[in-house]
Amino acid sequence: QVIRVYSEDDTSRALEVPSDITARDVCQLLILKNHYIDDHSWTLSEQLTHTGLGRAIEDHELVMEVQSNWVIGEENKLYFRKNYAKYEFFKNPLSFFPDDMISFPSEINAAVSHSGILQMFLSSSTYPEIHGYLHAKEQGKKSWKKLYFLLRRSGLYFSTKGASKEPRHLQFFCEFSNSDMYMSSTGKKISGAPTNYGFCFKPKKSGGTRDLKQLCADDEQSRTCWMTAIRLLKYGMQLYQNYMQAYQGRSGCSPLGMTPMRSISENSLVAMDFSGRRSRIIENPTEALSVAVEEGLAWRKRGCLRLNSHGSPIAMSSMALHRSQSWFHHKISREEAQRLILQHGLVDGVFLVRDSQSNPKTFVLSLSHGLKIKHFQIVPLEDGGKLFYTLDDGHTRFTDLIQLVEFYQLNKGVLPCKLKHYCTRISL
Repeated sequence: QVIRVYSEDDTSRALEVPSDITARDVCQLLILKNHYIDDHSWTLSEQLTHTGLGRAIEDHELVMEVQSNWVIGEENKLYFRKNYAKYEFFKNPLSFFPDDMISFPSEINAAVSHSGILQMFLSSSTYPEIHGYLHAKEQGKKSWKKLYFLLRRSGLYFSTKGASKEPRHLQFFCEFSNSDMYMSSTGKKISGAPTNYGFCFKPKKSGGTRDLKQLCADDEQSRTCWMTAIRLLKYGMQLYQNYMQAYQGRSGCSPLGMTPMRSISENSLVAMDFSGRRSRIIENPTEALSVAVEEGLAWRKRGCLRLNSHGSPIAMSSMALHRSQSWFHHKISREEAQRLILQHGLVDGVFLVRDSQSNPKTFVLSLSHGLKIKHFQIVPLEDGGKLFYTLDDGHTRFTDLIQLVEFYQLNKGVLPCKLKHYCTRISL
């Protein structure tokens, strides 16, 4: 079988694959062919262009089976991209299940830890209940109705009487074995959804929008909680096996959110000074920091020299230097930046830097934190004939954007968190 896989910059690659190839196998194949580093965040995604729906295909799913559900004539695509949030709920369950949306069976009286919640999701005997309000699109109508929903092992239900959980007031909405769950990026535009936080269930053998069961939440945390709980309900232990398989043989990673250990080599790193005739260990932390900064500046000056077409060095200005960085996106809009970060996963520290649309001389740092995307303006300052960049009104100044990004990768400073994962547009 031949499949075509796209990347964020819309380059694509045709692959000849066996009919039983999984999404994880396709990712491994592309990592090897393109010599990428496998950091366990690579994902195969499905984009239904006609309806604006998309989802990350689970690692164990058969790719040819996914394609067999596509409607002939629609230009649906497979994308190879990073998704840092794929298994984040196993590492950091606290962010995914807010206390006001989860309750436990009556026989469990004691407070349940967040890792305990995951154990319950994965067990066959007990199951926590997710509940809260969602907007649902009424079948065959354009209108949306706000209803109280409950997620139980048998499926998703809504209450016909306020927030009542009595069996006589509960009406079945959807089960998940014969449908796939998608995130909606165009729900407000196409279906008149009341918010931007839409998701839906699509029967596997159906292509029409009339068969979609559409929902939308009031905020990102609520949508993330519902979608994570439904993934766990649908796939259960298979998801945990996918997660463990991705990290197999990798020291320092523990199941169900236990704290990873630092490696011995990491603990034994020391600062060294090689400037004299004999090398020496730098004991003073302040001196070690200033040496590191000087070394970084020297490296950057060397990096500003590039070879021209004749092989002789040419100097690149600091203005042009950042354009070669993977985290820099030239002229993209705020909406495009948000879409790109959302596709890479709303994990704390996912970021990109872009040109400002409102002020041509400034730049914007777009950053994910607390399941929200925040935008910080990077302002240029001139002092003594030199140009600097700052995020905090000139208190901390940087000679170029590379220095600024490197600083905030190590220190959170005025930001809500450090910069951890950058959004990049890879080529296939």
